[in-house]
Amino acid sequence: MIKNVIIKKLTKNLDDRGWLSEVWRSDELNGFTPEMCYVSATKPGVIRGPHEHVKQSDCFVFLGPGTFELHLWDHRDGVNRADLSVSPTAGNYLKLAVGADDPTLVIVPPGVVHGYKNISAVDALSINLPNKLYAGKDKKEEVDEIRWEKNPSSPYKIN
Repeated sequence: MIKNVIIKKLTKNLDDRGWLSEVWRSDELNGFTPEMCYVSATKPGVIRGPHEHVKQSDCFVFLGPGTFELHLWDHRDGVNRADLSVSPTAGNYLKLAVGADDPTLVIVPPGVVHGYKNISAVDALSINLPNKLYAGKDKKEEVDEIRWEKNPSSPYKIN
């Protein structure tokens, strides 16, 4: 468990036309409100991240096709991090398989390092509804990301 990470299993309501899944509702998810939305396709075996945000929360939706291995690390330990409060779950690590066989919504708060790998044989899709605009209004602000994947001393590795 990681404090303030929200994991919501999504239900695919099937009928003869296909399926429908409610992803986000304003009366759920503790008042989380997206500011933008994007979709990405990740090729088989490819890793995205790990990285973290100082102010932004990400709201990932993994529905398929394809399956991801999602990694989350609580980096809110207070060490050189005056911008974030210390978390009672600091240092905790969580790994989930999400996507086609297990549709899931995951909200990742600031200070939680996150990354994912496509572990299927097909391109895998993810949707993100973050609560902050990428690079701010009109893309004129600094990007809120701390990148870990290119740091050789990083403890945050995905294989």
